[in-house]
Amino acid sequence: MPKNNWPEWLMDSLQVLKPPEKLTVSEWADKYRVLDSKTSAEPGQWSTDRTPYLRGIMDAFTDPRVEEIIFAKPTQVGGTECMNNMFGYVIAQDPSPVLIVYPTLELAEFASKNRLQPLMELSPVLANKYRVEESKVLELQMDGMYCVISGANSPASLASRPIRFLFMDEVDKYPKNSGKEADPRSLARERTKTFPYNKKIFQTSTPTLKNGAIWQSFEKADVKLHYYVPCPHCGHYQTFKFKGGIKYDKTLPPEKIKQTAYYECESCKGMIRDAHKPAMLRNGEWRDSTGVTRLATKTGFHLNAIYSPWVRFGEVAYEFVTSKDDPETLMNFVNSWLAEPWEKTQVKLNSDKVLERSSGYEEGVVPDRTIFLTGGVDVQKDRFYYTIRAWGEKVTSWNVRHGFCETWAEIEEVMNAPYSTKDGIEYFVNLCAIDSGWNPDDTYDFCAKNSEWAVAIKGSSVEIPAKYRLTKIDREEKGLFGISLYLVYGSYYKDLIANRIARKAEDPGGWYVYEGCDREYAEQITAEHKVTIKRNGKEIDVWQLKTSGADNHYLDCEVYAAFAADRLGIRYARYEEPEPAKDDVTQKKPQARKQTNNWIGGDKWL
Repeated sequence: MPKNNWPEWLMDSLQVLKPPEKLTVSEWADKYRVLDSKTSAEPGQWSTDRTPYLRGIMDAFTDPRVEEIIFAKPTQVGGTECMNNMFGYVIAQDPSPVLIVYPTLELAEFASKNRLQPLMELSPVLANKYRVEESKVLELQMDGMYCVISGANSPASLASRPIRFLFMDEVDKYPKNSGKEADPRSLARERTKTFPYNKKIFQTSTPTLKNGAIWQSFEKADVKLHYYVPCPHCGHYQTFKFKGGIKYDKTLPPEKIKQTAYYECESCKGMIRDAHKPAMLRNGEWRDSTGVTRLATKTGFHLNAIYSPWVRFGEVAYEFVTSKDDPETLMNFVNSWLAEPWEKTQVKLNSDKVLERSSGYEEGVVPDRTIFLTGGVDVQKDRFYYTIRAWGEKVTSWNVRHGFCETWAEIEEVMNAPYSTKDGIEYFVNLCAIDSGWNPDDTYDFCAKNSEWAVAIKGSSVEIPAKYRLTKIDREEKGLFGISLYLVYGSYYKDLIANRIARKAEDPGGWYVYEGCDREYAEQITAEHKVTIKRNGKEIDVWQLKTSGADNHYLDCEVYAAFAADRLGIRYARYEEPEPAKDDVTQKKPQARKQTNNWIGGDKWL
């Protein structure tokens, strides 16, 4: 019998037996998903090409290796629609019980009415499976499955029902406990026990605090992936970062910054405009920190708002410059734009505060009543950042000079140059502490050759009772023995700098910068803040970057210079007036390096 003559009942029966199409979530969404005009800025047929970074997240849902997906996201990148596409895929391709958890019951009801039900009604393949008459607002019935929509604040809505697919939205807004019950996420996970081998869990949120649910889950993921995009000029793959990536003229007003900001390639330094972004996103790849694309049982994805096709580079810069000086608005920028956690700050500093600490002296001029100079050098891959700081009584200090060099020879020249007061009294750097973390061999060689004024140091994250500790390094292959290496507890000196910056101008012991100091230096000095974290069940205070990827080289240099001053006994040093002039010839103060290098018993001053 020809197929077109088959009875209708037979055709219906065969349609039921027909297996679903073999599609990934992104393929299904591109073919069947229709966006609602009430909740979408771009209603109509869904296209993953508009937000290509969501393809990898959605398709991980159908990968047999993946049991749980963690998506730490900003606003404006399509994260909620990503979850909704997975939900639609389940209904059409793999019907099984679903639980969707929102922060509150009110949000659950809103999402059901304005997102989930329209999702099914607008797509014909879903509308045919949606049993409207049998459904309630918080319990939707479909062919072969049901979906429970619950609020994290309601233990009753998380009641014991077997579910295979668990979706949790904005988990950082969940209460710590669901009524008198345990953590709502744990309660929801309990529902998946009936499906030990083929369950899927998806949780997403904009991060809030570092100990928040989504960031903790992301940090504990088996694989943490970031979206790498190719430079349109050189092809180098990189992630979009705010610090160091988005460039703008800081002297311009915010509205001009909004119009002129651009992105700079980390490799070729080429200018990347907004028009380049769509092609970069289409050719992007999810990779881990080693540059490999791989999935695991628990796979984490992280994305910031710079990737959003609806956000221009200038808008990101504008949002930062208009919020950076207010903790509340800055927190929103860090959370909602960078998708990074905000931390409870114990010590707060900003770049304006540093610039206010002007000494009144020009760059390169040594302030009056200086006792000695110290230096600090932070060694990087392609350059050396340095600072030179003058020290006076009661640990008062002034930045005389800072900048960067490209060779060891330049560092030697900077540290051996004479620096004079307004009256012509010359000073030289008595002691310079040089970081050995990046290139220890070259640093040891340099310090051994310049041992009269240079010493190698290495930062320690573990508290050292005496603030620093001297060790000895032997390099037999170079014929060098007994090279001094100081282990320095950086947190102590960061506390010292922060406390000295916060002092009133009229109080002794302040920390100052030269007149007309540049903002880049000030921002690096304040790139970290002191926060409270939990470690091994205990709360401890640590210094951490305010935003990942921020430059803090000058802060490290000042830490090293402060250590050098401590090593020379600045706490007990007293200024000595220069001898009066003889025979109408100005007698210069002896070179500071010779005067104070060993004025107190070496390491035993403590």
